[in-house]
Amino acid sequence: MRAELRNKILQVCADKMAKKGPDVGLSFYAFFANKNDDPALLMEAARWWIEEQRLDHFEKAAKIRSLLSDSP
Repeated sequence: MRAELRNKILQVCADKMAKKGPDVGLSFYAFFANKNDDPALLMEAARWWIEEQRLDHFEKAAKIRSLLSDSP
């Protein structure tokens, strides 16, 4: 996963957890605007979320942050 996407995901997780608490759930769509302005980046996030991690549609932000913090 490219650094740009990793950093964006970590920032969104931190923001959501700060606003709604540690149990807030989100999907990979949370990392993108409502319009598809970067389809390659969206597919990279979807591939990581669905194929590599085998996550459910909604997961806790703390879990996503942990997965990214534990991986190289």
